[in-house]
Amino acid sequence: MNLGENPVMGDRIGKTGFRILAYISIGLAFAGVVLPLMPTTIFVLLAAFFASKGSPAFAQWLEDHPRFGPAIDQWRTRRAVPARAKVLACSMMALSWGMLFVLGASGLVLGISGVFLCGTACYLVTRPSY
Repeated sequence: MNLGENPVMGDRIGKTGFRILAYISIGLAFAGVVLPLMPTTIFVLLAAFFASKGSPAFAQWLEDHPRFGPAIDQWRTRRAVPARAKVLACSMMALSWGMLFVLGASGLVLGISGVFLCGTACYLVTRPSY
């Protein structure tokens, strides 16, 4: 049977997938709260996005959370990222690229990863802060 023939089945599978991705993302965000080198904000935003597609109750819990709620609200209303998150993210990208360099990655790998990391950092830095 084709998934196109049974839209309810397709919706259920999609919602389950989004719910799983939301739980994985929030788990990584919780790890970022206690691990100093792991970012939290990006995983909270991903969890909020996935939860909004797969679990409205979980999405509401995230929005009402005292630590995660403000970041989600600021992203949705202003596309703003906390200054601390920007500094941490850019630092980790620089550290990651530096590790590639020190470990002797090829010039092609350094170039491609450098372009993507710089592009990501530029996008992040141009977002408003709160």
